[in-house]
Amino acid sequence: MLGERIQQVRNRRQEAIIELVAQGLTNRDVARELGTTEYVIKNYLRAIYDKLGLWNRVELALWYEARKHENRRSGEAASLTGIRDSATIPPPEVN
Repeated sequence: MLGERIQQVRNRRQEAIIELVAQGLTNRDVARELGTTEYVIKNYLRAIYDKLGLWNRVELALWYEARKHENRRSGEAASLTGIRDSATIPPPEVN
């Protein structure tokens, strides 16, 4: 489920957009931050929603937070056992 969705988001630009939207930025603010237009961000968001099976930015923000916490827990479990899973995506940077 969630793990399958994580593998679908690979593009660094998409990851940056997801992180900024999860922080509560508007499309205009995201566009300004990334040096593009609001319309480009809207198109990216449509593609992201389709890939992840989500309907809106609230669901996207919730998905992002769940993923962030899941990655932290899997990292803690791996450090306890001394094993690192090479397929684990590192958690997004928190500013």
